Amino acid sequence: MIKRTLYFGNPAYLSMRNSQLVINLPDANGMDDRTGNNTIPIEDIGVVVLDHKQITITHGLLESLLANNAAVITCDSSRMPVGLMLPLSGNTIQSERFQNQIEASLPLQKQLWQQTVQAKIQNQAYVLNKTRKVVVKNMLVWVADVKSGDSDNLEARAAAYYWRNLFSDIDEFTRGREGVPPNNLLNYGYAILRAVVARSLVTSGLLPTLGIHHHNRYNAYCLADDIMEPYRPFVDKLVVEIVDSGEDISELGKALKAKLLNIPILDVMINNQRSPLMIAVGFTTASLTKCYAGESRKITYPVF
Repeated sequence: MIKRTLYFGNPAYLSMRNSQLVINLPDANGMDDRTGNNTIPIEDIGVVVLDHKQITITHGLLESLLANNAAVITCDSSRMPVGLMLPLSGNTIQSERFQNQIEASLPLQKQLWQQTVQAKIQNQAYVLNKTRKVVVKNMLVWVADVKSGDSDNLEARAAAYYWRNLFSDIDEFTRGREGVPPNNLLNYGYAILRAVVARSLVTSGLLPTLGIHHHNRYNAYCLADDIMEPYRPFVDKLVVEIVDSGEDISELGKALKAKLLNIPILDVMINNQRSPLMIAVGFTTASLTKCYAGESRKITYPVF
C-alpha cells in the first residue's frame, strides 16, 4: 500500500483518537465533529510535513506516527524543510543489520557507490535527452566508465554537463541551495525525497547516518544522501515540467508545494515493473540490506 504524504501549511491542532490522526482547524470552527471527516488512519501515513508556526501536535500522535514508521518533517521561517524526525527502531532485527552495515568491507562499499553513480548518471542522461533533446552519448560512455568507488569522479563531470544544459535558458542558473529559481523547487523536492529514503532505511533496519560514500561528520543522514542520488533525476524531471508549464516559480507557494508533495507517488521502473517511488525506495533499501548481509553484491535502483 502507498503511504500518504500529508502537508499542513495553516494553523492546526493535530491529535490522535482511536488510532486516527485528528485534524482541528481554527478557521473551520473547531471542525472536530466526530464524523470521521477530519480523521486519517495513522497506519496509512508515510510522511507528515509541518509548515506553520501555529501548528500544535500532541505527544501521543507523534509517538503513534513514529511507531508506524512515519517521517515527520518540520519547516523553518522560510517555509523550507529544516528538521526530520524518524523512529529509532523500525525493524525487528535492527541490531543485526546495524552490525552488518558497520562491518561492510571497503571493496563492497566502493562497488555499491560505483553502482549508485552509474544509476544516477543513467537517469540524468534520460532526463536531459527526454526534456531538452541534448546529446547524451558522452554521459552514457561515462556510465560504462565509472570505476569502483568512482575514483575518476565521473559523477561530478556528469553533473556539470547535466546542470549546464538542463536549465540553459535561465540566466545565471547554477545548481546550489542559494541559487536562483528553480533551485527553490529542487531544494524542496530533494528534502521530501530525503525524508522518504531515510524513512525506508530505518524501516529496513539500517542506520541512516553511516554512509557508503558521504561521511560528513555533521550529517546525520549520510546513507540517505547516498541512496537518494539515482532518485534525484525523478525530482528534476518534475521540476522541469513545472518550469516548462510557465508557472511562476519565483516564490514557493502552496500550489507548487502541492505538486512537489507528489514525489512519493511518482511512477518509476524497478525490477522491470512500474511502481510508485516510495515503494521503489523500499525495494532499494531491502536490496542494500542483502548486500550488507553478504547475500548479494547488487543494489536495486530505479530507471525511467
